[in-house]
Amino acid sequence: MNLFDLSGKVAVVTGGTRGIGLMMARGLLEAGARVYISSRKADACAAAEEELKAYGTVTAIPADLSTEEECLRLTAEITEREQAVHILVNNAGANWGAPLEEYPAFAWDKVLDLNLKSPFFLTRAMLPLLEAAGTHDDPARVINVGSIDGLHVPTLNTYAYSTSKAALHHLTRVLAGELGPRHITVNAVAPGPFESKMMAATLETFGDAIAERAPLRRIGRPDDMAGVAVYLASRAGSYVTGAVIPVDGGIATTL
Repeated sequence: MNLFDLSGKVAVVTGGTRGIGLMMARGLLEAGARVYISSRKADACAAAEEELKAYGTVTAIPADLSTEEECLRLTAEITEREQAVHILVNNAGANWGAPLEEYPAFAWDKVLDLNLKSPFFLTRAMLPLLEAAGTHDDPARVINVGSIDGLHVPTLNTYAYSTSKAALHHLTRVLAGELGPRHITVNAVAPGPFESKMMAATLETFGDAIAERAPLRRIGRPDDMAGVAVYLASRAGSYVTGAVIPVDGGIATTL
């Protein structure tokens, strides 16, 4: 259906070499977009590029987006290749768990730098590319990857993570208000439990119990995340902005 067709679109997915980012990148590729993925590790970029090229045209560019300088460098590299970016997915993220009394300052900074500052700096750097892509009827899209831990109080002691995701949800609304008149939508996805490296240890220990708590009684699948990314990036989602969409089997909204 052309309502969900992304042919001719250019997408950038940060943290696109694994987990949620890889799921979204695959979905955008399958819908017809040309996709750039980034990750801190060059070997992870090469492996993901090899895996994803079966679905479409993909280019991996290593970048440590925890600094503004790297956000600017990634933008410059994409600007050398493209005149416009239709879809920016801010997915790169980090987590850290520790008891309250032991929670280290460097961990707080690490998580906030990547989870909150990076989406702001990268979106700002890419504004010229996004504005070049967006029109009144077909805006450019920014999709921020938050978390249901930013919607409710998590059970684990991941203080910086849940705080950063709640802040990212609000930054999404702030930017949606400012960038809407510039033909750019800004939305957030708040994933629940999905199989990823970040969730691997938790799911190994508590996976069955987490699935049982969800009204839909299962863990998220790659197609679930690919689907919401394609929806927000396509004509189907062109009138949605400032939204935070839980993709969690109903956990955050019913418990």
